[in-house]
Amino acid sequence: MVDPVTQELIGSSLLYTSEEMGVALRNSSYSPNIKERMDHSAALFDTQGRLLAQAEHIPVHLGSLPWGMRKIIEYCEKEGLEFENGSMIAVNNPYISGTHLNDVTVVKPIFSKEASKRSLIAFAANKAHHADVGGKVPGSISVDATSLFEEGFILNPTYLMRRNEFVRETLSTFCSNSRTPIERQGDLKAQVAANITGERRVLALIQKYGVKHFQDACKSSFDYARRLLVKRLAGMKKGTYKAQDYLEHPDGKHDIKLRVKVTLSDERVLVDYSGSDSEVQIPLNAVFGVTLSGVHYVIRTLTGKDIPPNHGAFELISVFAPEGTIVNPTFPSPVAGGNVETSQRNADLLYKALSKAMPRKIPAAAGGSMNNVMIGGVHKGQGWAFYETAGVGLGGRFGSDGVDGIQANMTNTMNTPIEEVERSMPLLITRYEFRENSSGAGQYRGGLGLIRAFQSRSDSKVTFTVLAERGRHEPWGLRGGKGGGKTKVLFRNSEGKTKDIPIKSTITLDKGETVELRTAGGGGYGPPRRRVRAMVQADIEDGLVSRDFSRKSGYKC
Repeated sequence: MVDPVTQELIGSSLLYTSEEMGVALRNSSYSPNIKERMDHSAALFDTQGRLLAQAEHIPVHLGSLPWGMRKIIEYCEKEGLEFENGSMIAVNNPYISGTHLNDVTVVKPIFSKEASKRSLIAFAANKAHHADVGGKVPGSISVDATSLFEEGFILNPTYLMRRNEFVRETLSTFCSNSRTPIERQGDLKAQVAANITGERRVLALIQKYGVKHFQDACKSSFDYARRLLVKRLAGMKKGTYKAQDYLEHPDGKHDIKLRVKVTLSDERVLVDYSGSDSEVQIPLNAVFGVTLSGVHYVIRTLTGKDIPPNHGAFELISVFAPEGTIVNPTFPSPVAGGNVETSQRNADLLYKALSKAMPRKIPAAAGGSMNNVMIGGVHKGQGWAFYETAGVGLGGRFGSDGVDGIQANMTNTMNTPIEEVERSMPLLITRYEFRENSSGAGQYRGGLGLIRAFQSRSDSKVTFTVLAERGRHEPWGLRGGKGGGKTKVLFRNSEGKTKDIPIKSTITLDKGETVELRTAGGGGYGPPRRRVRAMVQADIEDGLVSRDFSRKSGYKC
């Protein structure tokens, strides 16, 4: 057994190694999506694919990276793909790696050398969202793909590096299937740099403490995380809690049902998605890794961030999602939007169920969408593609208003700075501000959504795709609070005339034409009539809500 001090030193070193991997990836990447928005995650695993440490990057990767790592190991063993010293393996097939095709996972086996013999000791892995991997539209996330094959280039686990050299065939094939091959090559190399950073730090730990102490410390850290989770579960109200919520079909008419049953006991969390709708032939299916991530994320937010984010912290959580449903589809159902939109609804669903167990801890619904924007085309003879998400309002919670204009729940990315957008792409950002009157009214109001408008500056036609949620179903309030403002998308032609367009749609823009995205606000918490009059007045003076909106919402003005 390793002593507690050494265990803590090794455990903390692994956690900060995963953070440093993320820094290396961001700093050496080419695309604004990774360099500016930080749309990536990094982690370390033991030889069985059990999570040793994962940086606090993207919540939707919290369960999908470990699930994907186990699937990658299984695939490699089945196909005879050996983990060699000096090699790295790349994959983006979501039914193996766990999210969607834009997310490329790169894995590096780490070998230690003791007694003149090299042995596999760990894995360094990272996942990064590549802005374009082919498919029907620039950005690769469409609203109407009917199968995975329409969403982009599919890469099963294959060598990206061997003997510390790039496998040119892999690099060339992947990059040539993107509208932005130079950017793809740069981002892949940044992922390689991140894993090399992880390898160096792990080997330094082993050199300092030895293999046995390293392995004992990892095992002890698993045990510690498990004990701490049990302690937190003991403080929760036991029982079975149910909830139902909906995704909005792109046809503008139908809903897709998600249903969950969460059972809390002294030492287990059981999550059952029976009753959820079957998989659909549109890109809203969420592979099981994404569904698992939502569960891990919600439980982690409710049990405390001081629990080490490793295998032990999630070992007592069991998830059942019937195969062939919206939360566990079968190949080759399309999944691009499942990673970004269904994941958000899953978080809402789980919070809604558990709000009955922890009414003062769980907030009202956040804006409930990543508000994906994919734009691209050909400008001055060069292909280009742009991807980003837009923030929403967080739900009001006991004792506090929701946060205005922030990335919520399953996404933890930054915005793309306007300067970077306008420098790198033929686009002009004409509006970027809080959305007045979008907050859900309540004793504690929901946060405001955002307004972000994109205008084409290209002489060639530009393809604009938006994939968002909460256009028909407002983010729900809690304990008497009202729902947040719904998502809205406007098209404005070069003459200034506007019209609404669907929140899941693809259109083409001519030079001077604009699309304006208005994101959802968070739901309110508690009856609006109980809101302190001075707080209502302050919101009016700050331009967050109008006086007329306040009266109609039931506030005391």
